[in-house]
Amino acid sequence: MSVPWTFILLLIVIFIAASIVFYPRIENRFVFYPQSSFDFTPEELGLEYEDVYFNSGDGYRLHGWFFPLQTGGPVILFFHGNAGNISHRLENIRLLTERHLQAFIFDYRGYGKSSGNPSEKGIYADGQAAYDYLVEKEHISPGNIVLFGRSLGGAVAIETALNRDARSIIVESAFTSISNMAKTMFPFNLLSSMLPSHYNNLDKISDIGVPKLIIQGEEDEIVPFSMGKRLFEASRQPKYFYAIKGAGHNDTFIAGGDEYFENFVSFVNESKIRHTPTPTSPSKEED
Repeated sequence: MSVPWTFILLLIVIFIAASIVFYPRIENRFVFYPQSSFDFTPEELGLEYEDVYFNSGDGYRLHGWFFPLQTGGPVILFFHGNAGNISHRLENIRLLTERHLQAFIFDYRGYGKSSGNPSEKGIYADGQAAYDYLVEKEHISPGNIVLFGRSLGGAVAIETALNRDARSIIVESAFTSISNMAKTMFPFNLLSSMLPSHYNNLDKISDIGVPKLIIQGEEDEIVPFSMGKRLFEASRQPKYFYAIKGAGHNDTFIAGGDEYFENFVSFVNESKIRHTPTPTSPSKEED
């Protein structure tokens, strides 16, 4: 017995409608991978820090660690990626403080000791609350705040730069938008053209006027290398692109080694970089 085409078409319409209606829940389920418990502490790495609690604009209690230096100087406001919590970025923090950079890292709502559940709107509000904490409680001037977002954190850094003044912004391993990322993953690529462009970094970054450094691993296995290039191309001057040969999504600062931190520190202090290696291995990818 054959199935009427009208019935098949109806099922397709229902599937598409359900996907659109429930998309926010589906998106959050696949975007956020929070962990409550800490695997490491600053004490274990010998880091001096301040244990910080502050509130988001919509009333959530957020937690972070501030790593001040007696010498002062620029503060790296660190927006981490979508998995784990701040304890998993401590080795990176240690390497920054060893290079005389202050840092403030915090957990979005639902991560670590921060209350609530994450969402796009929520983590944007959390990023701005973290910035406000530095300005209002630690008395850090906007001209000494460098916004640094890795992976999903790149979206938070970009949104914060649109709503707050800063010295500069560093975006690392970031995607252009969630709908573009969906094109790279089955079965989401089947519906990617119908999905909203949430976390639309590509459209937003052109409105940022402060100096920008875009960092992308040439062997990024999660975010296509071409997305980093597109973010750079959409940015206004002053801007720099740093491609790290042999680096994947989560090991940029490891694979880049001393050169990575020379570029990072040079940009933070002088809004320029010292090394601009030419990308060699990746071919242009469609996203």
